[in-house]
Amino acid sequence: MTKRNNLLIFILTVGVFGILNTEMGFIGILPAISEHFDVSIAKAGWLVSFFALAVAVSGPTMPLLFSGINRKGVMLLVLGVFVLGNMVSIFTTNFTIIFIARIIPALFHPVYCSLAFSVAATSVSREDAPKAVSKVFIGVSAGMVVGVPIASLIANTLSLQMAMVFFAVVNALVFFATLLIVPSMPVEDRLSYSAQLSILKKSITWLSIAAVILLNSSVFGVYTYLAEYLQAVTNMPLNTISLTLFIYGGANIIGNIIAGKLLTNHAYKSVVSFPFVLGAVYILLFLFGQFSIPAAGITLIWGIVAGIGANLNQYLMMSSAPEAPDFANGLFLSACNIGTTLGAAVGGLFISELGTPYVIFVGLLSLVLSFVAVLLRNYRFARNKQIINP
Repeated sequence: MTKRNNLLIFILTVGVFGILNTEMGFIGILPAISEHFDVSIAKAGWLVSFFALAVAVSGPTMPLLFSGINRKGVMLLVLGVFVLGNMVSIFTTNFTIIFIARIIPALFHPVYCSLAFSVAATSVSREDAPKAVSKVFIGVSAGMVVGVPIASLIANTLSLQMAMVFFAVVNALVFFATLLIVPSMPVEDRLSYSAQLSILKKSITWLSIAAVILLNSSVFGVYTYLAEYLQAVTNMPLNTISLTLFIYGGANIIGNIIAGKLLTNHAYKSVVSFPFVLGAVYILLFLFGQFSIPAAGITLIWGIVAGIGANLNQYLMMSSAPEAPDFANGLFLSACNIGTTLGAAVGGLFISELGTPYVIFVGLLSLVLSFVAVLLRNYRFARNKQIINP
């Protein structure tokens, strides 16, 4: 990759980090929000759950709507909306206002992320595309996992407002970097809305969506309750739990890097073997999760595997509809959020009915179903290639 392409991908990576950090970072400051706005912790949680719901709803539609507009202009628009939303969050004392200031940017979230994946892939050769996308995924992992403890640390040591300033500064820096460095990117071969929507007529698209939902459910159905698991089952001290969560986040980033190489050279084998590898990790966690050192080691491996899985999900969606990349990435983001919501809901049900140790079985069940979806999807993919190249 040239230095120019590397700089572009770096800006996209930090941009995705800023977007995901704004979404997930609020998890780490919910207690402070509850106290500051004088609302229950459950109501404060709306700022996270409704954000995710807005992303899931707008994922298929917003990238499609903006697909024919200059990509630099669209990215600046989205980043500007996020900066304004963050600024409002800093100064408001009204919960309704901060709720609105969260939901509006959430609707634009899939636009930037889908463009980041598409631009990264098209900025390099076709062979290097998986590696470029995997670098952008580093921003996703960092925003989802590392941003939470950073925001919590700032809120606890400084103030809630300074944590929100952190969100705003990251997005503002990317806004100006995009404005000054990223070249104009007009859409040369604009696809009509009907042409992009036509991918929904293909069975492989829906099988890919099902696979992504189930694979994401297999990860987040368990990860959502990792802190609870380490406290209730492993009996880890709170400080050690925080360190273990950092280990998971760092491992996620390592997994993103590995995924780029795997998808470049062994895409099919990686996709098919993933449920077995993650399933083995979960079985080990179930058997040895009550011991601190093995639990920490298993979490490290789990983080790497989960980081690989995030890239596999994007590959599954993109390879099923390469003719409409922006729309396909929007569907990918929507499917991921649905999978996260589904996994977290079923995981909570398992914990309430069976106990915390059995949340592992949510991941295993999702993996079994995802493997079936992947096999059906790969069979359809092979059939389509035979029809095109008899």
